[in-house]
Amino acid sequence: MSTCFVHSLRFPRSLIRVLFLFGGVLLSLASTGQAQPKKIVFLAGPKDHGMPGRHEYEKDLRTLARCLETSPNLSGITTAVHVGSAPRDLNELKDAAVIVIESSSDRSAKEVHPLFPPEPTTDRRGYDAETTAYLKQFDGLMKGGVGIVIFHYANWVENWAARGYYMDWVGGLWVQMVSKNPVDEWRMTPTSSQHPVLRGVNEWRYHDEVFCRFFLPEDARRTDLMIGTPAKAILPPQVVSWAYQRDGGGRGFVMGGVDFHVNMQVEDYRKFLLNGIVWAAHIDVPPGGVQSSVPNE
Repeated sequence: MSTCFVHSLRFPRSLIRVLFLFGGVLLSLASTGQAQPKKIVFLAGPKDHGMPGRHEYEKDLRTLARCLETSPNLSGITTAVHVGSAPRDLNELKDAAVIVIESSSDRSAKEVHPLFPPEPTTDRRGYDAETTAYLKQFDGLMKGGVGIVIFHYANWVENWAARGYYMDWVGGLWVQMVSKNPVDEWRMTPTSSQHPVLRGVNEWRYHDEVFCRFFLPEDARRTDLMIGTPAKAILPPQVVSWAYQRDGGGRGFVMGGVDFHVNMQVEDYRKFLLNGIVWAAHIDVPPGGVQSSVPNE
């Protein structure tokens, strides 16, 4: 009886063609595991001080953005670069998988940190009502699982409210009069950790200003990634980079040595930065690390 019923059905050929095409699209999406693109947002401070080639925040981050978009072993990544203060409309950030910050500190009224107003213009403990509300909303993104990456001088914050946020987001920070930042010839040695950020990364040597001797309290959520040893500075080997797994699922990645722009030509250094960004965005780091190339500048 059921056989007779089936045989009695008649569909127009055009409808059958549409159904087959639609089914093919569904099968294709299922087989490729296609997912929504991951958006990586870069917050670059303006070049507010320093000789050419140093503290080139925008150039550094645009280089890393281009590397991620053109990497032969990554896909599904989009990037956005903002220069100066972070967007006041957080709708521009809410769909980010990770937010990457490279900028000056908040310590000087003549310099710009994308998130935190200059500390000398505040009461040094907190912020005005508008800034407080904005930072609370930004912190909500972090609590919602958005990753954060902080490079070089941006790790130095003076306002106590800013310091509290950094401790929550990445588990450590650079502290004036205690921490160090020598310009030297540095040997960068990966730790023995099997962390994904270290995939394909070998020891490298380069000339850089490296922020180090961070305030890093004992914390099981932190994994030290890179040990830096200066050639001349009277300073023992230092933790210069770490990964941080927040309780809410968000991730943090910190690297203290991102100063001289020419260092973007150093393959292991560049791979390390890219791996850290990718990991903080909850993207699988490729087995040999993120592949990239940059033109000579």
